[in-house]
Amino acid sequence: MENKTALITGITGQDGSYLAEFLLGKGYNVHGVMRRSSSFNTHRIDHIYSHPRLKLHFGDMTDAFSLDNLIIDLQPDELYHLAAQSHVHVSFELPKYTAEVDAIGTLNLLEAIRKHSKHTKFYNACTSELFGKVQETPQNENTPFYPRSPYGVAKLYSYWITKNYREAYDLFVANGILFNHESERRGHTFVTRKITLGLAKLSNNYPLVQDKKQVIPPLELGNLYSKRDWGYAPDYVEGMWRMLQQDKGEEFVLATNETHTIKEFIEAALEYTPFAGKTKWEGEGIEEKLMYDNIVLIKINPKYYRPTEVDILVGDTFKAKNELGWEPSTTFKELVRKMIKHDLNNDLK
Repeated sequence: MENKTALITGITGQDGSYLAEFLLGKGYNVHGVMRRSSSFNTHRIDHIYSHPRLKLHFGDMTDAFSLDNLIIDLQPDELYHLAAQSHVHVSFELPKYTAEVDAIGTLNLLEAIRKHSKHTKFYNACTSELFGKVQETPQNENTPFYPRSPYGVAKLYSYWITKNYREAYDLFVANGILFNHESERRGHTFVTRKITLGLAKLSNNYPLVQDKKQVIPPLELGNLYSKRDWGYAPDYVEGMWRMLQQDKGEEFVLATNETHTIKEFIEAALEYTPFAGKTKWEGEGIEEKLMYDNIVLIKINPKYYRPTEVDILVGDTFKAKNELGWEPSTTFKELVRKMIKHDLNNDLK
């Protein structure tokens, strides 16, 4: 039997790199789309770069012509659409660009498979940010949406246009509503990786910090009390694949069914640093700080607050567990341990 062909947009990102590994392990021929600028940011896939069943292509979600040509040439069995401007804070600064990539980019891909490759199974990466100002807790596939950022709104269009193409053109398309999932490959500007990188830098300067010297600036964060449902990215890419192995495309929530604050994430990470058991929180509101004696390790900077905050996200994975046989295998504490250990071991100065 001939190997299946999969196309991954956003292959150089966290999820794209793990998914490429996963599909290569299952014998797929894997093709990845990356922007020209991403050719300088391939570190997540460098270890599989020369794999004989992996091929990379330049393309852009805003360039329908290039996407059409890719679909015509490849006729993929499965298409995993992961490319996005996925940073919530950035979406407030670049709302038009976010809409063009995340909303219209999805439409461009759907049009390409509708016109040229109707047999292709299509996975659309959605987000728990669709729920935003949550209408019920926990959130499942039937929870009403209320996005609170340009990113969430763009992804809402992406969600509905995907569902519309399923119903209008009888395409196999699935929406994966994935709650926060992190890893050692998470981008450095996302809050969980900011925390682990920041604590690793402080830890690697611990001898100087012990001498009561503020050798590097404190880590600056926004709202410490936002609650998120955090899972481990490799668990979630298997869920994506399982969605495309079903008899028809549907919507599925992938999550851990539990929520933790950013402050809890910090405290879990501290356990693996030289500061374990030696810190205390002082102050309230924007004056709250994490202290080691007279040294400020973490402080609040209001510039990291969102214009419209999402206070709590926690997913209900009943459907995914029962219909896909999927559930996360990595606990919150194990996720934090993996991330902080990785950054500590990379000797970040």
